[in-house]
Formats: sequence, structure tokens, C-alpha cells
Amino acid sequence: MRKIQEVLRLSATGLSARQVAISVGVARSTVAECLRRAQAAGVSWPLPAGVDEVQLERRLYPALVATATEERPLPDWAHVHRELQRKGVTLFLLHQEYREQYPDGYQYSRFCDRYRAWAGKIDRVMRQEHRAGEKLFVDYAGQTLPIVDPRTGEIRAAQVFVAVLGASNYTYVEATWTQSLPDWLGSHVRALEFFGCRPQILVPDNLRSGITRPCKYEPQINRSYQELAEHYGMAVIPAHVRRPRHKAKAEQGVLLAERWILACLRNLTLFSLAQANQEIARLLAILNQRPFKKLPGSRTSHFQAIDRPAMKPLPPTRYEYAEWNIASVYINYHLTVDEHHYSVPHALVGERLDVRATADTIECFHRGQRVASHARSTLKGRYTTIPAHMPDPHRHRAEWTPERLLQWAQKHGPSTAGAVNAILTRRRHPEQGFRAALGVMRLGNTYGSDRLEAACRRALSLGTCGYRSIESILKNGLDRKVLSGQAPLSLPTAHDNLRGPDYYH
Repeated sequence: MRKIQEVLRLSATGLSARQVAISVGVARSTVAECLRRAQAAGVSWPLPAGVDEVQLERRLYPALVATATEERPLPDWAHVHRELQRKGVTLFLLHQEYREQYPDGYQYSRFCDRYRAWAGKIDRVMRQEHRAGEKLFVDYAGQTLPIVDPRTGEIRAAQVFVAVLGASNYTYVEATWTQSLPDWLGSHVRALEFFGCRPQILVPDNLRSGITRPCKYEPQINRSYQELAEHYGMAVIPAHVRRPRHKAKAEQGVLLAERWILACLRNLTLFSLAQANQEIARLLAILNQRPFKKLPGSRTSHFQAIDRPAMKPLPPTRYEYAEWNIASVYINYHLTVDEHHYSVPHALVGERLDVRATADTIECFHRGQRVASHARSTLKGRYTTIPAHMPDPHRHRAEWTPERLLQWAQKHGPSTAGAVNAILTRRRHPEQGFRAALGVMRLGNTYGSDRLEAACRRALSLGTCGYRSIESILKNGLDRKVLSGQAPLSLPTAHDNLRGPDYYH
């Protein structure tokens, strides 16, 4: 309801149109138009008795009389709205179908205007404004790219990564085998190198490779992804969960990639990921250079004129992919990464450390401080030990020692002590065999000391003194059987494999 009475009353007191507009909360032009209409209708303040706001509005703003014009047939806008939600359907296609049904119907521009006016009444969306060089929207296309293995003929689906700059719509597209963390981060690096500069903000979808715990207010970002953002001086602000409009640029980029790249490759047989990316790069250059329909220039020209001047250069070094994990330090002051054991300072036994693993190095962090660094090894089950990490043999407060393990093993029997001694002997450093030795002795809790002693006696006879071997003997009940062709073994209390306690002093 228009505030006509208040406008007339305040104007009669001598206030200017600007002052009246501020007081009433409308535009100054609205106040001026109201006063003009009141003067034309012969209405002034105070109003005649019995004239209310409704009657006053009818006098100043009479309803327009519709002119007799030929009414064109209207489409079923609800049907149009539903059809637009289907993949590949556009307003242009729906308009063509409409004109086939109604040849004298609305032209395309009027058709679009009428639809948007209808849709605006049921779905009001705030238009997003994007600053130059500010945001890079990233996502994967829902459609995959089939690649044929030339040797086996097997068809493998490649994932399609899309990155779009907010202001210029300049787009990068590539194919990767998976959406895993290495491919996800690698695509980011190649996208930034394609642009030749970096934005301020990354806006990803809530893909698990990037966002480990989605949340509207405090999303948890994968540590490797965060490290990439810090390396390039960017911030990661993920889109809200199940809110595609918060990353509309990425959705639009995915749509264009499907229409102008993947659709063009539908009849082409690809035999490698490299070939697929060559074809994508060729079509991507065409897409970025296509002129806009309603604006002068193209994505490429807008990028050069708008985004690139506002973006910062890339750092001199390329981001090196690294994975972060949490590992516990065992009593032998080693932690395990990919089944290889790396030493850390012995004072950290029992602690949980952050481990950063690259292709060449393993770095261990305790409360943000790096405490150990090793060259990465691919030898499974082996140990990498730095002597400085070992405990001082002269410290009597060291709890775990070879002597103590041998004393514990002796409680089960001489064969158990011999097996534990053999385990410690095979290691370059006895401490590297602590876990296996403890594992052997803990089998006594499950199977009893007598069976453990018998199993260790059998393992010594066969020369297979290891945790897995002894455990297998117990699981299969072989400790109760006599070795074929041999009399029961009477183990001496002293032999070549048995070290005395003095050996470790």
C-alpha cells in the first residue's frame, strides 16, 4: 500500500521532497511523482472527510485500461520450467518447439523475457558479482570420457576436471583417471600453470579429496589441499553443501565442457589419457575464443583485460604433492609408513606424530615441530634408523632393552629365549626386533607358555625364528607334533645363536 497520506502531510509542513523521502522510506522520485499526481487530481492536505488511503490511491493511481490487442498463445511455463531441469535442454530448443505448435507465438527474446518473469515469482535468486582475479571455481563434470585400452580393448572412464575464473569465465578443462587426492591436486597445479597466475580464493565443491568434513560454518579442509593453497598464497572457501548456486560458475563451466568439448568427442575413439587431453586442449582453445553472445569479446580477451592484471604471479617453485597422515611411535622408537619403518627420537615413544610423505622424503612432526626426516624407501618390512634417535646405552632409566626382553622370554623357557634372541640377532640394531620379540612372547597369553615353548623349539629346529612362523605353528597345532625323521629335540642352554646378557653392555 502506497503511503500517500504521509507524503501529502509531510509536504504540507514545508519539508523538501528529499526529506519526505527519507522520512517515509521511499525514493525521492516516488515522492515527486506522488505530489504531481495529487496536483493533477486536485487533492491537497488536509484531505476531505471520509477519504481513506484506498480511495486516495484510486484517485491518484487509477487502473490502466487494457487495450484491445490480439492475445498470443502462452506456453505452459510450468512445463518449460520442468524441461529446463533436464540435461541438455535449453530455452532456445523449447522456443523452437513452441513455435512449431504456435507459429504466430512470441519471438525468442519475448519468450525468454516472459519465462524469466514467471520464474522470478517462484524462485528469487540473488545475482552474484565476481571481482577481477578473486575466485577460481573448480569441480568435476558428471559426465566421464571413455578411453579404450589399445592392448585389451577395455573401456575405462576418465574423470573431467573443470576450473573457471569468476570474472572472465576463462576456463580450464583436463581429463584424469580418478578424483583421488593426487589427481585432484595435480589438476589444480596444471590449471594454475595454464592461467599463468593465481587467484585469491579457491571455491571447490565438497569433494572428499578436498573437504574432509563439510560444514556450512567451519568446513574441515584436507591438509594436503590446505598446503597447496598456502604454497600458492590462496584461501579455500568451499561452496555450501547442496547449494549449486553458490558455485554457479563451476556448474556453467561443467555445462560448457559437456556441450562444447565432450559432445564434440563423442564419435572419436581415444586410446590414451594423453591423447584425450590433447583433443580437450584443442577444443578448449576454441571455447575460450568463442565470442560472447551479449558482450563484446571472448573469454580469452576478458581474461587478458580483467582477470590477469588483477591476479598475482605464481611462486618460483612448483607445489610438490605430499600426503599427511598420523602414525604412532612404537616402543622401538620407529613409526611405519607404507610398511617401512622410520626412526624418530626415542623420547617420543608412545606419541602420535604427523607424517608428511612426498615421493622422496618422509617428515615427522610433533606439535608442529619437525623431529625427523628420512629419504623415502620402498622396501617393505625394512628399517631406516638414524643412530642419534637411539637411546643412550648408559641411561639406566631406559625401559626397553634387549636384556629385559631376554629375561621375559626366559620365563617361558629356553627355546622361547633362543627364538627371541635369534630375532634380535638378525637386525642391524636389536631395537628393530623389539616389536617382533614382544609379539612372540604375547602368543604365550593366548596359547600358554608350554605351547609357546614347543612352537619356538620347532621354529629353532627349522631355522624359521620369526613371529609369523611361530604364530603359524601355534595356529595349526604343529607344536604338538614331532618333526618327521627327527627325535624330539633337547635344546642346549648354550649355543651359537644365544647371546648372553653381557653382549649388550
